[in-house]
Amino acid sequence: MTRMLMGVDTEADDQWSSAGRETLTLRNIAELPRLQALCDRYGVRPTYLVTYEVAADPESRALLCGLAQGGRCEIGAHHHPWTTPPAVADHQFPLNLSPDRFRAQLDALTEAVTDVTGERPVSYRSGRNGFAAWHVEILESAGDWVDSSVDPFFNERTKGGPSFAGAPLAPYFVSSEDPTRQGPSRLLEIPVSSALNRRLPERLQIAYADFTPAYTFRRLLRLLGVVRPIWLRPSYSSIEDMLWLAEHLLQAELPVANIIFHSSELMAGGSPYNRTVEEVEEFYRNLESLLRFLAEKGVEGRTFREFHHEWATGERA
Repeated sequence: MTRMLMGVDTEADDQWSSAGRETLTLRNIAELPRLQALCDRYGVRPTYLVTYEVAADPESRALLCGLAQGGRCEIGAHHHPWTTPPAVADHQFPLNLSPDRFRAQLDALTEAVTDVTGERPVSYRSGRNGFAAWHVEILESAGDWVDSSVDPFFNERTKGGPSFAGAPLAPYFVSSEDPTRQGPSRLLEIPVSSALNRRLPERLQIAYADFTPAYTFRRLLRLLGVVRPIWLRPSYSSIEDMLWLAEHLLQAELPVANIIFHSSELMAGGSPYNRTVEEVEEFYRNLESLLRFLAEKGVEGRTFREFHHEWATGERA
């Protein structure tokens, strides 16, 4: 049975730009109650994956604590190395930190997020999807149960980041040697839901995802109308593409439809994607259409923590 998950990277405004990373304004956090009201309407319980600067801000912390009342959502952790103490100076992927720095930042982030509701977070997402196999044991030792950093069509090798080519779409307990493979760890990987818009043989899908000069290559294939990736992300994919992907996930009987976006996409000018009020309203219309489609198909919402419990205890049957 497919479950509807929503992981919201809850962070400062416009973390794509150096100006946004320098000022660390948090205006977008005030938009979360509108999102939560939409989720409540369709039985979705989002997981807000919260960065250090958000968790450390008293007003943001109070707002998130209020949203979490009554089990309406989960508060997890989102790791930005450039804002989590001891912070680094540049826009690094977490996989490029030293193990000691990663562990120290994870401890600081966990403590700050715990202060939001008094409950220790168990769900994690790596900033810029910069997850690595060696993170697994450290996350386990910190008490994390879930990671949702892996995207089978994410490839940032040219920028010093990871490639997750060949990763499955179904959840798996992740290997501490290869983040795209199952292993003996207790950390459940819940991949971001993504697919190509054409059903190609698996080896061709992996080749597409693994080709290192990804941007030029993918742009050319998209412009030629050959193939393009789709995500359950309203700022990236059209509603037609998202509904196609959702139907694909249901037909394949995959366990999750894992929706992803950033809190800053909920505010005009908060991201490179929704720069105007009109674009934000279109975002909400498309998101609501996706949630309605899944709800009408009988897909129930779960937080990451709740899904982990079902998966680990075998209740997913």
